[in-house]
This record gives sequence, C-alpha cells and structure tokens, in this order.
Amino acid sequence: MDSTASIRACGNKERKSNGILSMLTFSARGSYAFSSYRDDVLRDGLSMESADVTHLASSLHLMYAFSYGPATEAGRHCPGARQGIGVGVNLMGNPKGLGTPLSFYLLQGAPVARLGHNLSLDYEWNFGLSAGWKRCDGDIAHSNLIVGSPVNAYINLGLLLNWRVAPEWSVTGGIEVTHFSNGNTSFPNPGVNLAGLRVGLTHTFGVPPARTEYTPDTTSLRHGITFDLTAYGAWRKRVYRGGDEPVLMNGHFPLAGLDLGVMYDVCRLFRAGISADFQWDQSTDLRRHYYEGSDADDLKFYRPPFISQVCAGLSARAELVMPIFSVNLGIGYNLAGPEETHGSYQMANLKIYATPGLFVNIGYQLLNFSRQNNLMLGIGYTFRSNRPRGLCIF
Repeated sequence: MDSTASIRACGNKERKSNGILSMLTFSARGSYAFSSYRDDVLRDGLSMESADVTHLASSLHLMYAFSYGPATEAGRHCPGARQGIGVGVNLMGNPKGLGTPLSFYLLQGAPVARLGHNLSLDYEWNFGLSAGWKRCDGDIAHSNLIVGSPVNAYINLGLLLNWRVAPEWSVTGGIEVTHFSNGNTSFPNPGVNLAGLRVGLTHTFGVPPARTEYTPDTTSLRHGITFDLTAYGAWRKRVYRGGDEPVLMNGHFPLAGLDLGVMYDVCRLFRAGISADFQWDQSTDLRRHYYEGSDADDLKFYRPPFISQVCAGLSARAELVMPIFSVNLGIGYNLAGPEETHGSYQMANLKIYATPGLFVNIGYQLLNFSRQNNLMLGIGYTFRSNRPRGLCIF
C-alpha cells in the first residue's frame, strides 16, 4: 500500500471513531434472592407448607449498545455513554414453581470515574419487561419468591469496573441489584429482589488502535429555569382494609395523574427542582363509602365524589440528563387528599426524549418507602428545554 492509500485508510478509521461506535456484550450474573413472603395479606392467606425455598438465582444476557463519538453533540455532552437494548434468560432455581422468565430491556451506562488509561468505574441500568413467570394463584405458594403475574417489570442497576484489555475488547465486573414487579397491576405483588455479581465481555466494532480521550463540551448549556408537564395513567389492584381482615377486591381500578415541575439546569448532566403532583385513583376513599350489608365475597361501595379521590403533594426532584434518556427521582409529601394517601411518596421515572421538549414517561410510585402504589405511564413536555437536539431520538 502506498503512502497516499495509508493516509486515506487512517483518515477513514479516524472519522469512524468520531462517529457512532457499536458494541456487543455477553454477561453472566449470579445473585442472592431475598424472600418476598413478608406482606401481611400473604402471611394471612397464603399457604407456604409445600413451597421450595429459593435463594440463589442466575442469568445470562446478550446486549447491543452504541456510543457517540467526540464529533457528535451527544458524545461531547457525555463522553463514553452507551445506550441500547438487551435480552436475558433468568434461572431462578425453581423452574417448576417460578418458570424461566426472559427479560427484554433498554439499557444505558457511562463512566463515573476514570481510574486509569484503560480502566474506568461505570454505572449501568436496565429497564424493561420479563415474561414467562409462573404466577402464584393466591392460595398456595411454590416458592418463597412470590409472583402475581406472568409478565413483570424488570429493573436492574449495576456498578462496574470496565477494563479495556485490547483495542476492541473490554472485560467488566461488579455488583448489581435487580427488582421484578408487576407495578401493583395484579395480586399478589410483593416483588422479587436480587443482589449479586456480574461479569461480562464486550466487543466494540470500529475502535481505533489508540483510545480517544476527549473532554466534555459545556458551551451549549444555558443555565436557567425549565418547566416539566407530565400526564400519566395506569391501572391497579386494591386490597380493602376497612374490615376485620384485608380483602382483595375484584377487578382493576384506573388512575391518572398530572405533575407540574420547575427545574434548574445545575450542570450539563444534572437538573433539580420541585414539582406539584396531583393524582386521581378510583380505588381510594372507599372505606367511608362502604355499602352496609355487602360481604367479603361481594364488596360494594357508593361511588365517592371525584374530588374525594384526588390527592395533591409537593416533591423534590433530581434528574440525570443523558443521551436520549433522563432518569428522574422524586421524594414528596401528600398535603391534601384521602386519609390513606397521607404520608410521603417516592417516584422513579425514565424519560425517553423524542425531541428536546417531548418525552415518553415510564415510572413507578411508592408510599412511605414501603407500600407499592402504582405505575406512571404517560407523556410529557419540557418547556424552555436546554437539552441539545443531539441528545434526542429526532
């Protein structure tokens, strides 16, 4: 090859490294499974006499991700960030009682700290669905891991050491936590929680021989106030606790919510602020409208007024701003509403930005850090958004 061809080849490789890089990862994970047999309704109504005890779980995963190079806006915003999709097979140690569920999910990870030229400390989250569970019928448990539906949400968070052992190969290893839950859309729903270790091998396509290091570009950030408007809805199951014993109510109940947030762009990766939160839930405030004469097998209620089923609260919000995705966490307190909603609430939301303003919201809410409440599925818009267009789908 002559010198001109060599220069042309090097230039092509350099341009490729500045664009989008693709990577394929295979990982194996081993975990300790915490018993989900702790809910009072389960203790009172679920037989565990013939249940197998399950405490060890494992899974195998195949993930595809892509990373933006330094020539792209997203690459300058968050160097080394990767996002993509994954699939995993979960081995719970009890296929007869629990099944062998498959997980399908979105993922994102990025370096938290550079520990060396070829070594970094990374985080990674996975968020999606798991299908193929064998559900508990509410009477007899097959395991100490209780599952109430064949399809459940899958949430995973890992902290990993990422060691680049060769120009196109990396080895990862670290700790992780995993949660499976149906979002209170079916009963029982105590959730399955895992904590364990992960190892993985990643092949990156098109990486140049020498690692390209570059610093974040913050010139496009305009510090200022932005406004988030999020509307969501979902459905849920409800256990009625107005009598001597808790009773699982028939059917599902709809709910809807509206969040009005005021956020400040602290830096290129972080927003913080407060939000006024409103939620209507058809299954709330039923105790005061109980129809005397109905029994546990056929509970009946008068229809409560709409306003008596609305709660309003104020929450503090923090948001991690990444390419395509933002992760929004909130802790709030209900200031008005039915008695059963009194107390604190916690939210975790994944925002998928189609444009700098428009996003899809997938979230989950707890009450008082313990009681699983509801899903939050909807859309939203960020007014006066500072998000660069290069960090969106379109």
